Amino acid sequence: MAFEDLHRPLSAAGFKGAIRWIIIISGIILMLQQVLGNFIVPTFGLVPIDVWQRHWWWQPFTYIFLHGGLFHWLFNMFILWMFGRELETRWGTVDFLKYFFITGIGAALCVLFLTPHSNAPTIGSSGAVFGLLVAFAMVFPEATMYLYFVIPVKAWQAAALFAFIEFFAALAGGGAGIARFAHLGGMVTGYLYLRYGWQFSSQLFSGWFSTKRWIQKKIPTRPRSSVELHEVTDELVEKVDKILDKISKGGVDSLTPEEKKIMDRYSRLKK
Repeated sequence: MAFEDLHRPLSAAGFKGAIRWIIIISGIILMLQQVLGNFIVPTFGLVPIDVWQRHWWWQPFTYIFLHGGLFHWLFNMFILWMFGRELETRWGTVDFLKYFFITGIGAALCVLFLTPHSNAPTIGSSGAVFGLLVAFAMVFPEATMYLYFVIPVKAWQAAALFAFIEFFAALAGGGAGIARFAHLGGMVTGYLYLRYGWQFSSQLFSGWFSTKRWIQKKIPTRPRSSVELHEVTDELVEKVDKILDKISKGGVDSLTPEEKKIMDRYSRLKK
């Protein structure tokens, strides 16, 4: 039963599916950062000037798996697990991953367009995680959440509160302000995708199949011409045997017009 029906706190769920692999991969990369940080962060983090001028187009994707430290990683992975597990169960792994990366890349685009000349790397899955918060609030708006594990609020109220906080924190400016706009970018991307993206996709496929059916009606398929048999062949005998079996079970009236034609031709050839 859905959260909007139960109005209860989040329940426990297994550590499985795409969420498990996102946590494992980002955890491994976090350990590699401790050893190769001077190489990994500038190369695979989101550096706007490198994306625009050096065409490092992989960065809007790879920056999602990098984090600024253990607590940054723990916080994002906890939120990913808390909200993502129910969404992956409801949507399936493929659609969940699609949404996760779309919101993460949407957050990256927000950074790229707001600070195109910046050489400061942005790292972390926070944009995608905030996108998951929006998705959870849209799918389970009446689910009960506990802010700081104490204050009960509805999911939609929590999403609105965090959007409000991120917006005004972003107005403070500075490097932290750009990170806040990345969070907002993930939230806005998630909302637009859920509100319009899936609807557009379904309309696109529906329109394609409707057009295909219309064409099939306007251009009917050419009926196959029946094969004219001029001699008694093994194929004809086999067909006749099947027809005779059918007659013995259902009578002559059970034959189709095509089967009657075959029997008639067989009789003429036998004469």
